[in-house]
Amino acid sequence: MDCIHLTGIRCYGYTGYLQEEKVLGQWFEVDVRLWLDISTAAKTDAIEDTLDYRSVISLIQHLVKTSKFALIEKLVTMIADSILQECDRVTQVQVILSKPAAPIPDFNGKISIELTKSKSNL
Repeated sequence: MDCIHLTGIRCYGYTGYLQEEKVLGQWFEVDVRLWLDISTAAKTDAIEDTLDYRSVISLIQHLVKTSKFALIEKLVTMIADSILQECDRVTQVQVILSKPAAPIPDFNGKISIELTKSKSNL
């Protein structure tokens, strides 16, 4: 199966355990891998025969901006499920959701969750 990678999707959102995260918000970064068959598009050179990446990016940005979950585990699952439901051609998705500036004292790293789901897991 072929795979399309979309990386570095930055979105501002309000998911977080702390009240400040829900009110003030923070930046999130999302990377996705989308498994689908691109052989027809490779022959026809027509966007109708593949996945329009813009729709996936827009879907992710909308979900991050409008969701107010306590846990990023919930948000990453919502993103994966929504992509599989909205994108008929995609058979499997991997989503990596990162909080590059998690509000944890003396911690300068980032927190990421990686989730892989297929249509059969819905």
